[in-house]
Formats: sequence, structure tokens, C-alpha cells
Amino acid sequence: METFGRRRVTQRAHFSPARFVHLQQIFVYCHLVTMYLLFHYYVLRPIPSDSLPLVELKEDPDPVFDPRERDLNRTELQMVLGDFDTRFLSVAPPQARYTGSEELDGSDAQQSPTGLMPRDIRALDFDFQFGKKRKASKKLKRRLQMWLWSHSYCPVVYTWNDLGSRFWPRHVRVGSCYSKRSCSVPEGMVCKPAKSTHVAILRWRCVQRKGALKCAWIPVHYPIITECKCSCSN
Repeated sequence: METFGRRRVTQRAHFSPARFVHLQQIFVYCHLVTMYLLFHYYVLRPIPSDSLPLVELKEDPDPVFDPRERDLNRTELQMVLGDFDTRFLSVAPPQARYTGSEELDGSDAQQSPTGLMPRDIRALDFDFQFGKKRKASKKLKRRLQMWLWSHSYCPVVYTWNDLGSRFWPRHVRVGSCYSKRSCSVPEGMVCKPAKSTHVAILRWRCVQRKGALKCAWIPVHYPIITECKCSCSN
């Protein structure tokens, strides 16, 4: 058909190879984001763990209940308690920062996961379907695994606490769960205690008997958080 001496030409849509690759990259990105959200809700979303609060001991502030210098003989107390783990207990004030591999500050906890990567993340399938099924490269798979791990893991942050003169050893290295960020996407879940252990220490205990104050060192178990997991905030 001609109009004013010119032929009407119908143009066909043409996709260049570069445009096809761009659309393919967008599809892969959307697929991975969707898979990540499903991963959090159906794989990483755990059943809320039992609460593991550290019970605060209420002490009478009256100094009459404090041990005297003769009650703090290290040799005698060592015989009563026996050997203790110096990683978690210290008689003298410990250094400001423990140099062991388990110690984490805020920036370390947020950026550098430690230990073994969770099995659920290692087992994830990052292959995607776009016409023909394509397999993610080892490098891409590793980067995605590390990204998922860094956003969902819950480290234990250790600090030294001074329990006071009524406990021996008085310095205990306790754990807490990193709480400066959410451990889920979308945000909402937080790191909470999941497991704990205990260490044996001595506590100075005084009771009134027949009008007189009787005091002695008694062994007690002090709980220490050893593992945190991503759980519902409430």
C-alpha cells in the first residue's frame, strides 16, 4: 500500500543481545530476592527458644555480710572449689579485652560470621529457571551464601562481669546475644538465647542462727549463655 508515493513499512520489534542479557539479569535478581524471603520464612524461621534469663542475685548491702580478709585465702578457696576454667573465671581483674577467638565486639559481630556455616545455608539450591535451567557459578553461590549468613546469624558476645567480694572467683565471663540489628528480612526477628552452660563458683552466705551470724562459702552454679538463635521478638 502506498501513501503520497511512499510505502508504509511495518517494523518488527528487535531485541539486541545486550538488552536480552539485561532482562535476564533482572529476572535472576528478582528470583534470588524472592527465594531469600522464602528462605527466611520457611527455613531460617525457627520455633522461639525457651527463655534463658540470668537471675540477678539480691544481696544485702550491709557490709557486715561481706567476707573478711581471712576468709579470702586463695589456697583454701581453691581447695574447696577445685580447678576452674580460666577462660570464664578469674580471681584478678582480667584484661579489658579477651584475646580469644570467641570474643566479639559490635562491628565484628555484624560483619564477620565465625564457626561453621549453617547446614541449611550450605544446602541451598541457587539454580534458576529462565527458559533453560541455569546453574549458578561456585563464586556466585559462595557470595550469596555468605550474604545470607551475615544477615541471619546470631553470635554470642562475651564480657567480663565483676560479681563482687561475696563470690569467688569474683570475675565471670558471661555471654549475651547481639541485639544491634534484626536477624531477618523483613526486619522483626531478633537474636535470643538458645543454649547455656554453667560454671561452679563459691558464694559467701550468711544466716542468723541462735542469735549469731554464721557465714560460710558454698558452691553455686552460675549460668552462661553459649548459643543464640534468631527468634520472634515477642
